[in-house]
Amino acid sequence: MAKRSMRSKSRASSYASQENVHPLFPGRPGHQAKGWTPHDPDDKFRDRKYVKNVRAMSPAQQQFMDSVDTQSVVLALGPAGTGKTYLAIAKAVEALEAGKVQRIVLSRPAVEAGESLGFLPGDLTEKLAPYLRPLYDALTERLGTKRLKQMLADGIIEIAPVAYMRGRTLSECFVVIDEAQNCTYTQIKMLLTRLGWRSTMVLTGDPDQTDLLPGISGLADIAARLEAVPDIPVVRLAEGDIVRHPLVAAMLTVL
Repeated sequence: MAKRSMRSKSRASSYASQENVHPLFPGRPGHQAKGWTPHDPDDKFRDRKYVKNVRAMSPAQQQFMDSVDTQSVVLALGPAGTGKTYLAIAKAVEALEAGKVQRIVLSRPAVEAGESLGFLPGDLTEKLAPYLRPLYDALTERLGTKRLKQMLADGIIEIAPVAYMRGRTLSECFVVIDEAQNCTYTQIKMLLTRLGWRSTMVLTGDPDQTDLLPGISGLADIAARLEAVPDIPVVRLAEGDIVRHPLVAAMLTVL
């Protein structure tokens, strides 16, 4: 007991003298003498939430983003790597977080890229997962995995194939139709007529990379017809708008 008491007294005396005590967060220039505190709103050194802002990399991309902000139906046509899908989903997430829409509906035709996958195992969601993977990737980058799973479970974000859109009316939604070059004329017409009140619909696709038989894809025909409608902008992206590897643009000029 005597030894323990002596150690306690020695420890107390050392703390009292402040010789062995060092502040964990020393005061920085311009701060109060008490040092750093995580609750100081004026502390420029504190950690802040990282927000990834999306900006256009070309005039055509800026036209696409401005059209989505002002119009209810927008068509974006262009080669691979021009940011069509990513920008459309980014604007959808932005509209949802701003309270402009209540839900996000993403649709994509379940068409293989020249290779038959056969019968896939699992339920409907698992069978469609390989076709919808690009949409999941873009959503994950914007929302994070945990938040995306919660929104999918709550029905705030819905990912559905084109075949299941018949008969629906999409109100207060942001609708993105991706890979529209793999839709027939009738399918695209059906999708466009799903538009309800206070909704925005964006169709993206590359007419030169259709996986359907020649003459079946209806995207180019639909876009040419809708260019005559004043309130439906058709944004045409080109090789100069490609934001992937520079070789992608070089290859598309010769392929």
